[in-house]
Amino acid sequence: MTRIAFMASETEVAQDAREKLSRRYGEVAPENANVIVALGGDGFMLQTLHGTQHLDTPVYGMNCGTVGFMMNEFSLDGLIDRLQVAAEEVIVPLAMRAITPDGDVHDALALNEVSLLRAGPQVAKLRISVDGRVRMEELVADGALVSTPAGSTAYNYSSHGPIIPIGSDVLALTAMSAFRPRRWRGALLPSSAEVRFDVLQHEKRPVMAEADSRSAVRNVVAVIIRSEPAIRHRILFDPGHGLEERLIREQFV
Repeated sequence: MTRIAFMASETEVAQDAREKLSRRYGEVAPENANVIVALGGDGFMLQTLHGTQHLDTPVYGMNCGTVGFMMNEFSLDGLIDRLQVAAEEVIVPLAMRAITPDGDVHDALALNEVSLLRAGPQVAKLRISVDGRVRMEELVADGALVSTPAGSTAYNYSSHGPIIPIGSDVLALTAMSAFRPRRWRGALLPSSAEVRFDVLQHEKRPVMAEADSRSAVRNVVAVIIRSEPAIRHRILFDPGHGLEERLIREQFV
């Protein structure tokens, strides 16, 4: 028996959809559900996944937003049948540890990417280490990010980073508007890698760090990023419309 918890963004469209769906299919609390249906856009899907990660309950998204890359098509009809045949994708998030000049440590998780962005008028200067070994003494750029395969079509792709197939055991490290090395386009790293950014001249060139464009930490001096395999996000898609198909399709538009 399918026990559904509906979660909706604050938009009028999503709230109206939730009311109609809950009347038709019934509703339980997320803690008692065996599936969560998220109504909104990609941003709300990320919010739902972050907020329910302690439940190990699959999430099925229906698009009531704009892009809906992580969502299925919205329909009031046939929801139970769609849930029963849905295919599951598993996403492992990134763990971000951001350190500020006073020694404070800020931890956060990201499903898409961890990004470092200049927070002042001057470009950032970053030293990049992978698994404890310095790989680039100085990257001069507007910033840099580390992306999961699921997030490779988001901020990473907008920054001219590569699209990574779902299931690949790699992460994308991508520079944003690199000035030096001018032609450096980033790197592909094993998912087991630990990436460390040290902010050079942090007082003159302040940098902020974000996990999925949230959990912003200002004026960081170092950011450490690694995969967090202990946490698994389960996402449901209609057959033939999963993340793997969407990632392939995105490269031919």
